[in-house]
Amino acid sequence: MSFLGIENIPSSNLAAIDDSGCQITFGELQSNSIRFKELLIPRSLVFLFCENTIDAFRLYVACIEANVVPLLLSPQTDTVFIENLIETYSPNYILGPTKVCQNINGENIYQVGEYEAKRIHSNLHLLADDLALLLPTSGSTGSPKLVRHSYTNLSSSAKNVASFFNLDASDRPITFLPMYYAMGLSIINSHLIKGACILLVNSSLTDANFWKFLKESAPTSITGVPYSFEILKKLGFFRMNIPSLKLLSQGGGKLSEVLYDDCIAFCEKHGLHFIPTYGQTEGSARMAFLSPEMVKLKKRSIGKSIPGGSLSVLSADGSESFDGEETGEMIYRGENVTLGYAHHLNDLSRNNDNNGVLATGDIVYRDADGFYFIVGRKSRFLKLYGIRVSLDEIEKMVVDHFDIECICFGNDQQMKVWVTNEKYISSVRDLIVNRTSLFHQAIAVEFVAEIPRNETGKVIYN
Repeated sequence: MSFLGIENIPSSNLAAIDDSGCQITFGELQSNSIRFKELLIPRSLVFLFCENTIDAFRLYVACIEANVVPLLLSPQTDTVFIENLIETYSPNYILGPTKVCQNINGENIYQVGEYEAKRIHSNLHLLADDLALLLPTSGSTGSPKLVRHSYTNLSSSAKNVASFFNLDASDRPITFLPMYYAMGLSIINSHLIKGACILLVNSSLTDANFWKFLKESAPTSITGVPYSFEILKKLGFFRMNIPSLKLLSQGGGKLSEVLYDDCIAFCEKHGLHFIPTYGQTEGSARMAFLSPEMVKLKKRSIGKSIPGGSLSVLSADGSESFDGEETGEMIYRGENVTLGYAHHLNDLSRNNDNNGVLATGDIVYRDADGFYFIVGRKSRFLKLYGIRVSLDEIEKMVVDHFDIECICFGNDQQMKVWVTNEKYISSVRDLIVNRTSLFHQAIAVEFVAEIPRNETGKVIYN
């Protein structure tokens, strides 16, 4: 049985091309996976340090098809954190670029391109039968807290995402989102099951090689997070014409109003669909989407649930509702809800802690038409001088008003606001005071040259 459905695809079809010029067919993926089944012990635990390259791509597919359980990690993960993860989870194998593996003791059992496999522990661990994949919760920081994905999660998510995007074998998505990032992996899985050719980008968006690949590879879709689109805009993407392009998709947080409008204008000019999406690693990435015909009418809404899922609102009084106007914490139900977290090795034997229900931690407003709007995070609040303040709403207010980067954090004594343009320090403080009735002394606005972000563009608040 193929968990990703690759045995149903003609073997001569291209499965992926990367921006170094390497490529692989579905037939080669299958033969590579068969070889892997002979090489790695079934139900072993693997650390896969993966880049967006053909070598890493083939190893990811081989792990899933060989019924071993990979933890996908960034090759940029700090050495100390790698050692911590190895000590915590005691993996059987390490797969990764030579630059990572050379620092790890073990028996070299496999080499493909710049990637190698090392056996470091022979004893198998007790793993839940349906456990398929582990993803980190913290990018490249090496936190031992992991998200446990099942084969059902992977299959359900891939099929549902392919459904609302109307994917088929003719699609050629270009993906610069890392494979170890839930949405980057979602792009790969949802196109794999349809037999599409995935265009893997390992170059930086500021690298000339990315722009060359973008122009020459005939992509049909581009998916990014807000930070991706900020960079693309600065480098002239919205002035380009890419005849093959059919779809622009966004996830990973809200776009600023300016960038949102830029995406709409670009898509209207070139006859493309613009589909904003919402998701979390705990929900196998995509959980909601806004259909193209609604992007103007329901501007900046996350839309409605993906096929096969459902959304509801848990209000402050503890009651749950599925329709009508309401504000509260958003609850998601679906087969793509993951099994739960792992903090140590013994957690990998746990079965389904979530049972298909995910309390998202996002505070939403649902309008009368059933469309959901994120208004804040349940845990991202301060109580300043008796006034409850949503840090997400303050960030949105500043970004929308001044079109600058901004992050907010702090404690119940003072809120700190970092902005990337020094001339707005006084104006930002005045705006917040006027809109919230907070005292000036409750707000500290500071200039920073750059907002700290991880490799996928998400703000590192800690």
